Amino acid sequence: MRHLRLRATTVVLLMLCMMYFITYLDRVNVSTAAAGFAKEFNLSKTEIGLVFSAFAYPYLVFQIIGGWVSDKFGARRTLIWCGLLWALATVLTGFAGGLISLLLARLLLGLGEGATFPAATTAMSRWVAKDKRGFAQGITHAFARIGNAVAPAAVVWIMAEHGWRESFYIFGAFSLVWVIVWAFVFTEDPVRHPRITPEELAILPPGKKKSPQIPWGPLFKRMMPVTIVYFCYGWTLWLFLSWIPQYFLHSYDLDIKKSALFASSVFFAGVVGDTLGGIVSDKILRSTGNLKRARSYMVSVCMLLTLLSLLPLMFTHNLYVSIISLSAGFFFAEMTIGPMWAIPMDIAPEYSGTASGMMNTGSALAAIISPVLSGYLIDKTGNWELPFLGSMVLMGFGVLLAFRMQPDSKFENTTPDAGGQAIKARA
Repeated sequence: MRHLRLRATTVVLLMLCMMYFITYLDRVNVSTAAAGFAKEFNLSKTEIGLVFSAFAYPYLVFQIIGGWVSDKFGARRTLIWCGLLWALATVLTGFAGGLISLLLARLLLGLGEGATFPAATTAMSRWVAKDKRGFAQGITHAFARIGNAVAPAAVVWIMAEHGWRESFYIFGAFSLVWVIVWAFVFTEDPVRHPRITPEELAILPPGKKKSPQIPWGPLFKRMMPVTIVYFCYGWTLWLFLSWIPQYFLHSYDLDIKKSALFASSVFFAGVVGDTLGGIVSDKILRSTGNLKRARSYMVSVCMLLTLLSLLPLMFTHNLYVSIISLSAGFFFAEMTIGPMWAIPMDIAPEYSGTASGMMNTGSALAAIISPVLSGYLIDKTGNWELPFLGSMVLMGFGVLLAFRMQPDSKFENTTPDAGGQAIKARA
């Protein structure tokens, strides 16, 4: 039966997929549970938006810190501690007694999840072959979108059977199980894994050597265009994750079960987009050998298609037009994920955790602003389509700025070492 056992590289990728699924399940379940706690605590749309965005403040701060920690101490220890924190935060959300305790639990969740994606990128830089990076990032984020899609229906079912608090207890338990399994199956260096094969090692990147000091300034400057493009994407992402369940519930006066079903259909479109985006990006890279086409050009095209898909929302208020428009928009937006998250590994593989943390600060900043501003606009105007106008403007900006990303030009470290000698090592 030995030939039926999964490869070590496959097991690691599956564990990362499950992590993305669980982290998004834990961060977006609040969007559907809001139907329960908003009524119980008498919260306005602006206050609900604050609950949604509270997660993003520590999440923003710990992107770069978490990336640096994972580069220095490894993805295994980083994700174990992160997992324990986000599991605790999820459970504590269920014990909330009002707006303040909800905000505190969400802040703790952001602290726990802040380093997760940069740490996962550090793990992938060692466990995934170069020409499969787009696929690995795409498929892991696809599982995140499965979490988005499953959360509304799962929370509605749990709320109907037990209550909104119980959904957080159950999801927190899932997180703890993942942490225990991760601690047993992952090794920092693939060579040290007891089940790794010579065939797998032959296609993996060389073992990571001790890196020189991180050149913060030059690396930050190099990643800035990538970070801004990711902010443009993140604005749309967090608008969707925070408000799509409420959009169908209130804009079309649907019951909570139907609104959850329609929200899940939009998020499932993102699952397909994530998976396909990574596959297409790697296919372009293998056929052309051109990283700029495979990453930058593809991101630009997909952002343009996202913008065009959302346009009908500005001219008509029809349930089925909205479903098609939002699903198509989320599909094309998510096709950018595989190439975007591969870029930090393309540019700076030795600092991929830190570089990806820098990039993800763009999405984290969007997560702070987008839900609150959207809730404010809805409170003031009663128009649920208006927030999508901001998404279209930012997507248009991203279309142009994506050409400034340079994944085909690898980062050069010229930071002096301890002895004062300049180190120039192509990453």
